[in-house]
Amino acid sequence: MANGIEEVISSLYEMIQDAWSLPLGAEKCVIERDKVLDLLDEISNQLPGELKQAKTIVESRNEVITNAKREAENIMKQAEQRARQLISQESVYLEAKNEANEMIRQAQAKIKELRQVTNEYVDDALKRTEESITAALSQVRDSRNKFNALTNPSAKAASPIIEDI
Repeated sequence: MANGIEEVISSLYEMIQDAWSLPLGAEKCVIERDKVLDLLDEISNQLPGELKQAKTIVESRNEVITNAKREAENIMKQAEQRARQLISQESVYLEAKNEANEMIRQAQAKIKELRQVTNEYVDDALKRTEESITAALSQVRDSRNKFNALTNPSAKAASPIIEDI
């Protein structure tokens, strides 16, 4: 007989289409009972195997879909976890960057303050040094005038001593 269920059903259709019509009953026909019963038996015998195969295919498809969904969920979870990790790293980076910028700003302010204090200190030290040198120069001039007055009493009246050199 035929191999697949589709072929058996096709044969059955052909047999009915080729069957003789009954007189006065155009919709009724004469077919060979044994051949039709054999074809129906063959369909019945093949149908459970075909149904089993179809069920297996559907189950396999469902299993593939379930596995694909599970894998997609795992990928989504991993992607979300990675995104949270990157966001966390980004926030740590931004926090560190902000802290570094604040430290730089504080360091620059401290440098400016130290520079100002240093300039004031150096200016004060130079001012005291200048005052000391001026006082020492004044003492040196006084000492020189006294020395000249002792060594040359007549020169004092003749030449005035210049105070600033």
